[in-house]
Amino acid sequence: MKPIFVTGGAGYIGSHMVLALREEGRPVVVFDDLSTGRRELVPDDVPLIVGDIRDTGALCKAIKQHGCDSVMHFAAKIAVEESVREPELYRSVNVDGTQSLLEAMRLTGVTSMVFSSTAAVYGEGKDQPCAEDDSPSPTNPYGATKLACEGLIRQAAQDFGLRHVILRYFNVAGADPLGRSGQCGPESSHLIRAACEAACGIRDKITIFGTDYTTPDGTCLRDYIHVSDLVGAHVAALGYLAEPGKENLILNVGYGQGTSVREVLKAVERASGKPLPVVEGPRRPGDSAVVIAEARRIREILGWVPRHDSLDEIVISALAWEAKKSN
Repeated sequence: MKPIFVTGGAGYIGSHMVLALREEGRPVVVFDDLSTGRRELVPDDVPLIVGDIRDTGALCKAIKQHGCDSVMHFAAKIAVEESVREPELYRSVNVDGTQSLLEAMRLTGVTSMVFSSTAAVYGEGKDQPCAEDDSPSPTNPYGATKLACEGLIRQAAQDFGLRHVILRYFNVAGADPLGRSGQCGPESSHLIRAACEAACGIRDKITIFGTDYTTPDGTCLRDYIHVSDLVGAHVAALGYLAEPGKENLILNVGYGQGTSVREVLKAVERASGKPLPVVEGPRRPGDSAVVIAEARRIREILGWVPRHDSLDEIVISALAWEAKKSN
């Protein structure tokens, strides 16, 4: 089998993807600039090319050298708050980077892609849960750049026959159950990671950003998905694209259930066995009150079955990873 080209494969989700592909017996090549990814998360026997996703020449060289025949594209800037502060950086890395990758695929004859998108393309939305056919209306630059990338991918399907599955992630959390990978970026606004860091003494407090949302307890509701289930969806998408004649897809990846900020903090307290140092603060720019998936389509089309759809399991794995890092 020819290798899968995984951009961002040294990052949080990408490194879990590499582990899952290896378990499936698939060869992998990782392309990552290591700005937030970690070299140590890439297995020693997996080729790692350090480069900028905006460097089309470097991408072409790597794809040709290793004979890759499909791409899983994770390389991106992903923090909502940072995107509000630095929208041009997000446009450059996310949009220009995706255009560069698509051009490299065109030049090397690679016509299969699974793309890492986000529920942030939906924005606030009038109806919940978010369904794939809803009109996108992102409320922050991060979501806007991912929606722009989706448009580039659809255009590439017309221009050179790109076959693709676009997966819109909801809130990814947790860590590899065997402790091989987890979140490692220098900073993270992800609630579960931040709460686990507070439980491990890495942070001196955890802040609830906004307590006046129109939700049952006043805090944001999110659809949390275990990272291992997320990469399982990618494996299913890759198998789908391997079958001839399949249509291109946009699919949500989530469990279809909302969990509030306060409920997450209680779960971390249960797992750690101690109270968290919680403070309340104002809303963050760009945050939506409720983001929950309508997730029937991915189950029906790809036959995806979650195996870790428990908030407590997600939190326990994330806490174990943070504890391992801090020791």
